Amino acid sequence: MKLQFPKDFQWGVATSSYQVEGGNSNSDWWQWEKLGRADNESGRACDYWNLYKQDHDLLEQLGVKMFRCSIEWARVETADGEFDEKAIAHYREIFEDLKKRNIKTQVTLWWWTSPIWFQEKYGFHKKESVEIFARYVQKVVDELGDLIDVFTVLNEPMVPLGQGFLAGAFPPGFKNPIKFLKAVNYIAEAYKKSYQIIHEKYPDKQVGITYLYNWYESEGFGILLNTINRIAQWYRIDLLGNKIKGCQDYVGVNYYRLGKIKFSLKNFRMDSRNQTYLGFTIEEDLGNVMKWISYPQGMYKVLKEAGEKFKLPIYITENGGPTRTGIEDADRIEFIKSHLAMVHRAISQGVDVRGYNFWSLMDNLEWLYGYEPKFGLIEMDYETLERKPRKSFYEYAKICKTSELEIED
Repeated sequence: MKLQFPKDFQWGVATSSYQVEGGNSNSDWWQWEKLGRADNESGRACDYWNLYKQDHDLLEQLGVKMFRCSIEWARVETADGEFDEKAIAHYREIFEDLKKRNIKTQVTLWWWTSPIWFQEKYGFHKKESVEIFARYVQKVVDELGDLIDVFTVLNEPMVPLGQGFLAGAFPPGFKNPIKFLKAVNYIAEAYKKSYQIIHEKYPDKQVGITYLYNWYESEGFGILLNTINRIAQWYRIDLLGNKIKGCQDYVGVNYYRLGKIKFSLKNFRMDSRNQTYLGFTIEEDLGNVMKWISYPQGMYKVLKEAGEKFKLPIYITENGGPTRTGIEDADRIEFIKSHLAMVHRAISQGVDVRGYNFWSLMDNLEWLYGYEPKFGLIEMDYETLERKPRKSFYEYAKICKTSELEIED
């Protein structure tokens, strides 16, 4: 059976700058790695910073219409108020190369990492951070905005805020609820100010953020855990989303997996690795290093929920999963097709989904987990930097080029 997607559907893939560029020694995450707080040091990563044309060749082979990527704040503003014009010019070269290939850009301005000087002097828990971040956004808009088709100001902000201000697992390493709440408030203010800055110069361009929008289901304790399920979504989505109402032109949905919530007094703590929150453990069990539960039906459910909640156009800004199957990645192919079938179902029921970005174009640094998880359509050899397309690369290319998904009846 063939499922036809809209002709103007935006097929794409995603990467993030810190995870693929390499060599960003001014970043707080680079410093975090040097302190031994992550499994691997990023080093040169995929060296996208220098090899971007190779990767753009692969984007053309895929037939994508859009590329979701990001700008590293720490590269652009190397010291407080001091901008690196060479780095900005290099980003311009990258975006211009995409434009020459007729690939639209969906660019994220803050993807979890900040300059070291920002964390040491300010941090999002301080009021001054609002103006400091706005200054960076203004510079990007002035120098690069003409080459950006869709602005994503923040990527999954509640993840680094929770891990950085409650769990102590991400920079700046706090375990302080008061600082966490302040950070949520100030990053919301920073976002709203950024939204205004972008629209002052580019009133017709779309501006928004992405949310980590996994689906949670409870096991046991019925009503109690259903309440906790709603609290989990409130924390991930509404705590920040309610503060920026009226300042989103679209909603970015990052959907990966199912979380099964169980209650255990033994696990009454917060841990970044096994995702235990105040005694309610999110169970994970899949044959991959990150032990995620693949749940295609959750894609349909979150799209329906997001459509009803926000009443805005939706971009699926990330969807993917780590596999262990190498070049012949049949499990990734099944993942893509099963999730896209649910996207098609949502669209057929009136949900305004405009595009889909698979995570990721290539294997890359997976934050605390280092280089072990394999998310890419392209296999990376980190010694030689050779890029080798997996079988899923060619299967996804068929979908991108035809806007058609073939599945079994």
